[in-house]
Amino acid sequence: MNEAAPGARRAGSSFRSVVEMWNHRVASTPDATAWLRREPSGVWTPRTWAEADTRVQAIAGGWLALGLTRGQRVGLVAETSVEWILSDLGILAAGGATTTVFPRETAERVASLLADAQVRFAVCDDDAQVDRLLSVRSGLPGLETVVVVDGRPRPEAGVITLDALEAQGRSWLADHPSALHEVAASLGPADLASILYTSGTMGDPRGVELTHDAWIYEAEAIDHLGVVGPTDVQLLFLPLAHVFAKVMQVAGIRLGIPTAVDGRVDRLEQHLIEVRPTWIAGVPRVYERILDRVRAAADDLGPLARMTLDQAIAFGAETRRRERAGERIGLRRRTAHALVDRTVLRPIRERFGGRLRFLVSGGAPLPVDVARFFDAAGITICEGYGLTESSAASFVNTPDHVVLGTVGRALPGTEVRIADDGEVLIRSRGVMRAYHGLPEATAEAIDEDGWLHTGDLGMLLPSGHLRITDRKKAILVLASGKKVAPSPIEQRLAAASPLIAHATVVGDRRPWCAVLLSLDPDALAAWAQRERVALADPTIDPDRFVRDPDLLEALDQIVADVNRDLAGYEQLRRVVVVPEPFTVDNGLLTPSLKVRRRAVEARYQDRLVGAYGAPRPR
Repeated sequence: MNEAAPGARRAGSSFRSVVEMWNHRVASTPDATAWLRREPSGVWTPRTWAEADTRVQAIAGGWLALGLTRGQRVGLVAETSVEWILSDLGILAAGGATTTVFPRETAERVASLLADAQVRFAVCDDDAQVDRLLSVRSGLPGLETVVVVDGRPRPEAGVITLDALEAQGRSWLADHPSALHEVAASLGPADLASILYTSGTMGDPRGVELTHDAWIYEAEAIDHLGVVGPTDVQLLFLPLAHVFAKVMQVAGIRLGIPTAVDGRVDRLEQHLIEVRPTWIAGVPRVYERILDRVRAAADDLGPLARMTLDQAIAFGAETRRRERAGERIGLRRRTAHALVDRTVLRPIRERFGGRLRFLVSGGAPLPVDVARFFDAAGITICEGYGLTESSAASFVNTPDHVVLGTVGRALPGTEVRIADDGEVLIRSRGVMRAYHGLPEATAEAIDEDGWLHTGDLGMLLPSGHLRITDRKKAILVLASGKKVAPSPIEQRLAAASPLIAHATVVGDRRPWCAVLLSLDPDALAAWAQRERVALADPTIDPDRFVRDPDLLEALDQIVADVNRDLAGYEQLRRVVVVPEPFTVDNGLLTPSLKVRRRAVEARYQDRLVGAYGAPRPR
């Protein structure tokens, strides 16, 4: 590893480790609310920092009692919950390192990743997850003990409950009262805190080694932005196995932000009403689905309601534009906007609980149309950008200075360069230590001057805001030599209609571009009912279903509308509708809901061959 690795630079850091930061938070505000957990009754129960610390210490003591040594990895295969966070902190407080794996990965993939990280212990959230892990235990020869949060013990299989681990920890700490203090004092900024795996959209996942200082940097940089604090309330629903959610976790500790934690995304809109957060962080697909529901609700009321919504959004967008430009807003417009806001825009905001200050979007590109819609409704979306390799947040728009279509300006302490070929280079304390067990890949990703080569193409605006244009490896080179960036086109298609769940543009080494469309089942059912189209049952005959002439005509029109704004060589000459949604379970989406391009093209290779061999459309 080169000596310029950012993990070694600590200028301005106030803590030596995440454990030290945690201890400082507990000592500073012991009786303030740390987290809120939703009980089965529907009540959100608060837990203070001091109450949380009691459990963190017990969990850490339990790991030490089991023999966890410094730097050893513990796998976390569980849904987002307060217990996930407590387990993570307990592992760190015992001197270990957390290896996070998305619980929706296949059992074989879970075993592969945990084996790569050489885990000795693992935490699962329930019996079903334990069963999946035990089914592939032969691939995990180093795994000794599995801890289940909400399940039964199985002594014969080395499975114990989290309650039992905590009880063992309390007993062990009674005999070793200074143990946790000694561990905390021994941890330094360069020590390994986490191994997180990349999503693998363009290849196999890689284990990213992130140090304690990387997480400290992220928390401090967000603190320095000055946009959130202890008077805010965060709703955390993102999968904590993802680097984006992990940053929200450590930032909450640094800033003392009360956080409601629940990973049930299917209940998100209900939780928003119950918690009434002042800010949340989510991936674009979450915001797209909410937007789709707003539009669908208007469509259900008829053409006049949809026209009213569209006009209100257009009016709101123009008002926001004038406000940002510093133009004077006349009495007539102010009065009209107040009426539009009260009747149309405020109900949209109330879907988020009614006291939301802003949203944060990351993990994937945010369609500009989605950002504009919410902005017009008075909801600011602050899009950010980063990689697992940079501990997530490297750039972000702030509520007071949003430039739509960009990912914002660099966080304090992050340097950026644009290489000659347009690749974005990043240098900061948040950059990974290494790819686990892959020295050649590490040297390829981080040059000798400490710059992380992101693999993304972008440009810096004079204001310092970064605009990402596409993934370097995703660029399509047509047979003519013309280069096409597929992501912006795909974003436009997904934003153009709720019918389109995912769009994958293809055309590399081909004469022209085509697109594979995956449809949203709920939106499709609503469209069919509204248009009075009797679609074939997709569960009986998927191929006939996606060849329905009325459906294809509607999709062709959507694509034609998008094509109008594209250069001739970028335009989509074929539309291939696939008979199944892209999901994590069928391997076409990563657990963070990114499309696996290579898997999609491989799955539908026959359809693409047919499309490219067919006569050109009229």
